[in-house]
Amino acid sequence: MAQTSPHILVVEDDRETRTLIAKYLRNNSCNVTTATDGREMTKIMGDHRVDLLILDVMLPGEDGLTLCRKLRAESQVPIIMLTARGEDVDRILGLEMGADDYLPKPFNPRELLARINAVLRRQAAAMTASATEGASTLTFLGWRIDFRLRELRNPEGARVAMTSAEFDLLRTFCERPGRVLSRDSLLDLTQGRSSGSFERSIDVLVSRIRRKIEPDPQEATMIKTVRSGGYMFTPVVEVVPTPSSH
Repeated sequence: MAQTSPHILVVEDDRETRTLIAKYLRNNSCNVTTATDGREMTKIMGDHRVDLLILDVMLPGEDGLTLCRKLRAESQVPIIMLTARGEDVDRILGLEMGADDYLPKPFNPRELLARINAVLRRQAAAMTASATEGASTLTFLGWRIDFRLRELRNPEGARVAMTSAEFDLLRTFCERPGRVLSRDSLLDLTQGRSSGSFERSIDVLVSRIRRKIEPDPQEATMIKTVRSGGYMFTPVVEVVPTPSSH
């Protein structure tokens, strides 16, 4: 989850379900506001920033699918839809209307929380990717990576020698911080399949990069190994603004 507690709006007309969801999420470090229909939802969203919406399909007045479609026309707020029916057609319709995820009732509140966390992580990763897209220089923990010059400088400003493959892999990590990247996807993002490279080559490159940037390569904290998952780049990455031309 994000450092600050996410603000979650629960739109559900069944009082028991609404209370259960709100209580569970509040006990798990979420700020929760509730609404019983589309009118209340619209008012709350006009007055407050909402990080994620839990939207029941069956609502009085406008149903959840209609509300989802309208919201998507003007907002990118993540939406998880709930339905009592759990039918494929509802699920497909909800996803086509722009919902990010879908949960049939009855459900375990722990599963709902897991899905909320997953959707918020995906959104944060997408926002980071769009923030770094087109950037020519990024920084992390005092390090500076310049894509145009294809060079890496340490916090003291000294240039660190890197092979082309090492640079491409580090760049891929910097553009996707906080995401678990499998060896397969790292191969696709850096070398492509045509190069005849194999997954083990990623491990070799990671260990070389660690020797250059980690305070202790044996206890890596920047490029973490995720068991049976791949690797994750943990530092906060920031875009270096391009100097104005005038």
